[in-house]
Parts: sequence; C-alpha cells; structure tokens
Amino acid sequence: MNLPDNIAGLIKAQNDLNSTAFAGFFTAEARVSDEGSSYSGRDEIKQWIQQASEKYQMQLKPLDYTQNGPAAELTVEVSGTFPGSPAVLQYHLELDGPLIRSLRISG
Repeated sequence: MNLPDNIAGLIKAQNDLNSTAFAGFFTAEARVSDEGSSYSGRDEIKQWIQQASEKYQMQLKPLDYTQNGPAAELTVEVSGTFPGSPAVLQYHLELDGPLIRSLRISG
C-alpha cells in the first residue's frame, strides 16, 4: 500500500512506541478523540499515546487508506495486550498540509 509520508511516519512512530515522534505529526492545536475522551495539542496527544502504548504495547498494520482533499480515512489492524486484540479500527483524519489537524478513532 502506498501511504503518504506523514501517515507512514505516524504508523512507524506508533510501532516504534515513540510518543514524541507520534505527536510531531500533529498541528500545535490538533485534537484527538478516542474511546470517549478528547486530547488537544501536541503535549496532551503525546501523553495520551505514551500512556496507551505503555499499557497496551500497540502495533498498527495499515489495511486501507483513502484521501479526498484534507479528509482521509485509514483502516488499521491494531494488536497489543488489550482484550479483543487484534482489532480493526478506523482513523478519521483531517489533514493540514503535512500535519494532522484532527484524528477520530472508531471501531
């Protein structure tokens, strides 16, 4: 699958469990929504992904990617130490050039 550099980098950062690199793919004002909670800005996003990664050791495998202008959808298989692993999730993205303005994760 041919992914844009920013999406491929986001996946690599997650699989490397590198929360600093992961947060660096977002705009300074970005928002993430996951499991009923929201996180704003790179610092909160970094803390969220770091805690989730430490707890679940998540690894992402991209299954599909579509983009229409700034709107993109990434389908990933997420595996880790959580009940029901692996799970297929949808990453609904709003892009701002090479950065991500928002990410909403749904199952």
